[in-house]
Amino acid sequence: MSSWFKIDLTEAEVAVVLEERHSHPKLNIRERMNVVWMLHKGARREDAAAFAGVSRSTVQRVVRAFRQNRLDGVRKWDANGPVSEMEPFRDIIRKSLEERPARTVAEAAERIEELTGLRRQPTQVRKFLKDMGFSWKRTRAMPVPPKKLRRNTHATRRSFSTTS
Repeated sequence: MSSWFKIDLTEAEVAVVLEERHSHPKLNIRERMNVVWMLHKGARREDAAAFAGVSRSTVQRVVRAFRQNRLDGVRKWDANGPVSEMEPFRDIIRKSLEERPARTVAEAAERIEELTGLRRQPTQVRKFLKDMGFSWKRTRAMPVPPKKLRRNTHATRRSFSTTS
């Protein structure tokens, strides 16, 4: 097994790491930058993993990425996963639902089918809309004050009791 790889950063790289470990939009990259910073400061890999909140194997992957491509390798995040068929229609669906919100998931699924031609089950529609930032609001009955009763109900009773 080879000796430990020490991470030495240039002045420009130090500035980038200090900035991105706090402000990068992706949490995973912020964690990786924290690992790089801790290792640059001389921390052990176990301590860097504990500080960044990642596993020891993640630290090993960060070191390998840094060794191969410096910070560009650390910043690269290739999360593989399925891409929804509704993804190309995201803007059309958002515009339609913002103009006229759906009251139920079934109604949203119908509208998505009308717009895109893709039929999806309610669970898939719910997840897709949640990923887009939509949330379901519970609707409740509006409280209505009770109707006022007439104080003089005697006159109305008498009209019913008279026969012609």
